[in-house]
Amino acid sequence: MTVLEGATSRLLTDRDFAQRTDAYRPELLGYAYRMLGGLHDAEDAVQETLLRAWQARAQFAGRSSLRTWLYRIATNVCLRAVERSGRRPLPSGLGPSDLGEETTWLQPVPDVWVLPADADPAALAVARSSVRLAFVAALQHLPARQRAALLLRDVFAWPAADVAELLGVSVAAVTSALQRARAQLTRFPSIEDDLQDPTDPDLRALVEQYATAFENADVDALVRLLRHDVVWEMPPLRQWFVGREPVGRFLATTVFGVAGPWKIVATTANGRPALATYLAGPDGRPHAHALQVLEPTPTGIAAVVAFLDPALFEVFGLPASR
Repeated sequence: MTVLEGATSRLLTDRDFAQRTDAYRPELLGYAYRMLGGLHDAEDAVQETLLRAWQARAQFAGRSSLRTWLYRIATNVCLRAVERSGRRPLPSGLGPSDLGEETTWLQPVPDVWVLPADADPAALAVARSSVRLAFVAALQHLPARQRAALLLRDVFAWPAADVAELLGVSVAAVTSALQRARAQLTRFPSIEDDLQDPTDPDLRALVEQYATAFENADVDALVRLLRHDVVWEMPPLRQWFVGREPVGRFLATTVFGVAGPWKIVATTANGRPALATYLAGPDGRPHAHALQVLEPTPTGIAAVVAFLDPALFEVFGLPASR
């Protein structure tokens, strides 16, 4: 083989390696988002994972699958990221020790980032459940390695032996970490509360009624659509409300009392229905205001997280004004 032939062969091999690793980008992004709870954090983690894989491609001996190798790199990247940045809560997850501390909030994620387009119904249901805001917020309370063990075993269905090899621990250590993680998650019963398929026609109708009522600033109609124990949150504001009456008063006096009119665009986030709300500005045009992620149930809307961050609109492919 000539030097030129050898260079050509190496180039083809490198190109094939890049194509094969890039094919895992979507699922790695979903894994990193669940681990880190932030959009840009997840993107950065995946980018660093693929870069490290590329730099170490000559060391990949094929003793494990390429997927396992990439997840090992991604897990190490995410573990270090958690050590640096800590957890990303929602306002309802703050404790007394968090008062006065600067908070980096949990962010919503577009469904197209984390839900496999070609999954069967059972796999899609698991994926939707595992990216719900309530579940990802609960994960933030787990130590990083427990978080990884739980995701790899319970969400991605890895065998315990494979998880142990990836984390560099024994199977017994994985089992113990998993038991502690599951026990910790039982403190957050809302993560499995009235879990329903969001494509159910009755739930879709409920969300449509909510959107219409919000656009019309109809507080009475909105309150009727809320569950009696509804939770309303608005990161980055730390204030949050529980119950129809407190939420109704807040809507009447603060949301609709001094502002309007509103425009609504439907989208999806974290496996749930979401609404992009636009508020008229001084120029009379509707401008990006908040992204509301809803938790519809057969008994009403159980939770609303209104992310007051217009920068999210671009991530969700939505215009900044209409």
